[in-house]
Amino acid sequence: MELGRLDAKINLKDSAGFSARSFRDALGCFATGVVVVTTHPDGYKPIGLTVNSFASVSLDPPLVLWSLDRGADTQGPFLASDHFAINVLRADQEALSVRLSTRGSHGLHDDEYETWETGAPILTNTLAQFDCEVQERIDGGDHVIFLGRVKRMASREGEPLVFARGKYRELKS
Repeated sequence: MELGRLDAKINLKDSAGFSARSFRDALGCFATGVVVVTTHPDGYKPIGLTVNSFASVSLDPPLVLWSLDRGADTQGPFLASDHFAINVLRADQEALSVRLSTRGSHGLHDDEYETWETGAPILTNTLAQFDCEVQERIDGGDHVIFLGRVKRMASREGEPLVFARGKYRELKS
């Protein structure tokens, strides 16, 4: 497969001259897995939020991170909580991803989750789950970055839900 000349297909601008939309479009070229971050702080109902800003940070100690838009309608519960869970979605869980990415539609049903050590909702039947304590919240511009220490995890076989260029995608072998 020939890649061709990159410079012929890219509109290059200096770093001060690109728009937020073009930046977002360029970031969308990076395919990511899709996760639902869940929490259940005192005074709130259990909630979940679909994100693709999940990353591993460290194996020892086991640390992960994700980021939350400061304008998100779930900011209050996540900032009030000392725990969260990362739930890696399967390829057939697009409907769950869409539901929990919709503003005002983040509530979890009792039959969708269980709880482990931290009390964060752990979604059942996902590819992997990470039960985390908040280690640190970091200012990330228009986002808050949550650094979490993994207390317990599990994983199973299956295909992941993938997102790139604004659409859900399938992995092809």
